[in-house]
Order: sequence, then C-alpha cells, then structure tokens
Amino acid sequence: MGVDNRGVLVLFGSQTGTAQDVAEKIGREAKRRHFLPRVMALDNYNVADLIQENLTVFVCSTTGQGDPPDNMMKFWKFIMRKNLPKDSLCQLSHAVLGLGDSSYPKFNFVGKKLHRRLEQLGSSGLVNIGLADDQHDLGADAVVYPWMEGLFTRLLSLYPLPPGLDIVPADVRPPARFRVQFLTENGENQASENSEHDQSHPDVPGWFPGQPFPARLLANERVTAGDHFQDTRLIRLNISGSDISYEPGDVACVCPQNTADTVNDFISYMNLDANKKFILSSVDEGTSAPKLPQPCTVHYLVQNYLDINCVPRRSFFEMMLYFADDELEKDKLQEFCSAEGQVLHDFPKTSPNIPFQYLFDMIPVLQPRSFSIASSIKAHPGEIHLLVAVVKYKTRIQAPRQGVCSTWLASLDPSCGPTVPLWVKKGTIKFPCDAQMPVVMVGPENTLFFGCRYKAKDFYFENQWNNYVHENQMTLYTAFSRDNEHAIKDAGKDICDPLLAGAFFFVAGNSKNMPEAVREAVKDVLITHGHMDREQADTYIQTMDRQKRYQAETWS
Repeated sequence: MGVDNRGVLVLFGSQTGTAQDVAEKIGREAKRRHFLPRVMALDNYNVADLIQENLTVFVCSTTGQGDPPDNMMKFWKFIMRKNLPKDSLCQLSHAVLGLGDSSYPKFNFVGKKLHRRLEQLGSSGLVNIGLADDQHDLGADAVVYPWMEGLFTRLLSLYPLPPGLDIVPADVRPPARFRVQFLTENGENQASENSEHDQSHPDVPGWFPGQPFPARLLANERVTAGDHFQDTRLIRLNISGSDISYEPGDVACVCPQNTADTVNDFISYMNLDANKKFILSSVDEGTSAPKLPQPCTVHYLVQNYLDINCVPRRSFFEMMLYFADDELEKDKLQEFCSAEGQVLHDFPKTSPNIPFQYLFDMIPVLQPRSFSIASSIKAHPGEIHLLVAVVKYKTRIQAPRQGVCSTWLASLDPSCGPTVPLWVKKGTIKFPCDAQMPVVMVGPENTLFFGCRYKAKDFYFENQWNNYVHENQMTLYTAFSRDNEHAIKDAGKDICDPLLAGAFFFVAGNSKNMPEAVREAVKDVLITHGHMDREQADTYIQTMDRQKRYQAETWS
C-alpha cells in the first residue's frame, strides 16, 4: 500500500455525538500515520460500496433497548438482510469500536452484533472488538484510547510507513477539516439571495432530523411545587397541519437552540462579529460540510449549530493544547487531556488564539434531544405534550451547568409565538395489540406505580391519575421516597397475578439505580407470591424480556 492508496474508511453511528467525536479522532490519528481517512455517518455512506472497501473502522453507539442510532438505521437494515451473500465482504478488513453503558441490559449490543455480522459476510477483523463503557471510572476513554493504539499498531504492521516518512508528532497541529471564507461587503450583497433565512425544505414528505416541523408553543407550565428543587415544565405544542401522528411509547425529538445569554457571552468572549457572514467548504473529499445556510452568519452558527454548553470531551483539550502559549494553561490542559470538566472561560489566554475554522473541529454539533411524549393524540388531537425537567447541576467549573434543551424550552414565552422544531420517532416501548391485556407501569394504566420524592412537590399528573382511579380505569400505587412510602413489594399479589397471567410490565425513569431496583423488587414478588425460588424468578423475568413483556425505557 503506497502513500497514494493508504485509504481508511471510518464510519460512525452516533446518537449524542460521542461516536462521531471518536471517529473524527481516529481520522486525525490516521492522518498522523499518513493514511488517507474518510470519516462519515453510516447513513451518509452508500452501503453497496462496502464490497469495494479495503480497510473500514466502525464506531457505533447503542441506544435504548439495544437499538442502533438514528444515523445508522438504513445501514443497519441493509447489512442485516438475510439474502446477502456470505462472502460478499471477503475482501474487507474491519475494526469495530462499540460505545455503550453497562447499566443497560443490552450493553454494546449494536457493536457486538455488527462485528458478528461482518464476520458472517466474510470480513476479517483487524483487532478485537472494543467495548467502551460510560460506567467506567474513567468513562469510555478507558477503552477508546488503548483500543486506538492497538488498531494503529496493527495497521502499521500490515501497511508500514513508506520510505522517508515518519509518524507526525502529536504536538504538531492537524489541519482544520473545513475551509472558511468570510464575505466582504460586496460578497454579502452578491450572496444575499441565498441568505440564512431561506430555510425552505426539500419536497420530501414527513418530518425528520433535516426537516423538523416548527410546532407552536401553546403553554409552558411549571408542575412542581415552587419550593421544590426541581423545576419541571409541562410543554404543550401545536402540531396541527403537520400530519404528525404518534402512539403510546413514541418519542418527540426536539432541535434546541442555545439561549441568547450564552450565545452573546460566547461571541463576546471569542471576539467574534455576530453579523459576519461566511461560506463553509470541506478540505477533504471524504468529509461532508455541515448543513448550514450558505452564506451563514456567526450568530446563526453559535445559536443553532455549535454545542457551546457541552461538557468538553478529551479531544477538546487535546485540540486546545495546539493553541496554548501560556505555560500554566498548557500544564492545566495537559492534565485535562485525561479528565473532563472545564470550559473556554477557564483558559482566557488560550481561547482567543483559536482560529474560527477550528471551532468546527473542537466544539460538537448541537444534537436533538428526545422526550417521551406525555399526551395521547386521542385526548389532545393536534397537540404534543412534553414533561421536561429543567437540568441544572454543579461541576468543577465556575458556574452551574444547565441543560441546553430544557433551559431553552423553559425560557420560551407562549405569548411571543415561539416555535419548537421537532419530529416524532418510534419509541423503544411497544404496547400489546390486545387492549384487554393487563399492563403494569412503573414510572412517570391499568396498574400504575408512580414514584417520585414528595407527594406534595413532584407528584406529576396527580389529578389526572386520581380521576382515572375514580372512574375505575386504573389502579394506582405511589412510592414517595422522601416520605418513606414504597410500593412494589407492598402490592406483591396485585402484581404477581397479572404477571403470571401474561401481563406486560413497563419501567420508565433514570437509568442509574431505579431499573435494577425495580427488577429485584419484581423478582422478590415472584418468589414470595408466585412460590418460585430465585433461579425460577430469574428465568421467568428473562422469558418476559424475550417476549417483550418486560420493557424498560431509561435515561441518564
């Protein structure tokens, strides 16, 4: 493999941007070793061309209950087709890096299944599959960086550096991925017909990530007590005229904006001109330019595209180092190359040195946020309701961190007529087709176990649940942890009998401790009231898993 044909394809399936960040890091490391990388999302790649590839690296996260990310759905369906010839990828050598969270039952399911499928189709593995875990003390990096080292050691053993070439030292700044051309006054006038306000959608049916529906905000109501630490909002949105439909368990995906104060602060701190217009183009053939208006203003970019409030990843600090002149800040950045938690304000001497075009390499893209839909289209036709907890927490940085989407939604005033860009996708929870089938729900009818901290402060939809109870439409059990009230074990027989009769059991809530605690409580119920031993109870719940009768939708 000569210097002219050292091609490496890096494909990513990313839901929150982490897999994309890792894929781009692999691309930069490949360039240092004089390979020619192409980095792109799996669904942006023509999967039929895979039979012609030589070296391909896959970086894939796992979402929900073992599901692929949205931007690899088409690839996933194609590669899993049963009619693909068994030797169709015999010329391919691949490496798979999975990104997952071991608190979920199907840990790294997508990466594992993809690796097996590629081998079934004749591809040979370059290195062992990497299985990164967010739950590790050092996060995913504990696996990602050693795995990358192993990958490039293997690649260089197969394809040594051509004579006269050495690995580019790590302290040499890599080129920016995109080229920025700022427009002059004349250029602005000439290009004004294609301004950022020309956001017309292509003639494609439906609403999806590149074409969200602008839903008008109808109401923004706080539903927790004023003295409760958690500010939770009921957001009502008008989807009339969109043809959007949804079923129980479906998910609304919202495209957020950065709030005005954070946008203005970033622009000021980085000494940028908010009204300056620019045109963006790719440096490499294999890299697609971001989908931005052409030309685009700096203000539009910062407000709608850059995730300026994200928790920085290790790659951020690595890139910052290239622009650091101050020795103290250099030392600090070196330290943070192995631990996250700081932002641009903590590096006042380095931040102004960052060229504008490198912002695209350093700051990730604002990702859509997913919310379980909190309404029924039958009860509220033409509307979608979201129950949104405003995220605010403290870290080692100077100011408390705020959730981008939840803070933005909470700030919207319905009287000003704002719109929220959204689309709907199928959720991970599937309800039984038979409406007579009993359903036990632990989370946010038939039988509902509702858990929160205090009855008087965060008992969401209390009146609605009580109305259903009075109308004999459901049975309600409550578990208020701070009021020392518990539920599942106390209602043991009322749970056990429906489960043994074939009921569906749904769990929704935080992924940290609750899902496993609920699972253990159900197991104890089966032992106590179903007259099973622990092994039998384990087996029964595993059978429910396989039959899709035990389903969990959790989030971190």
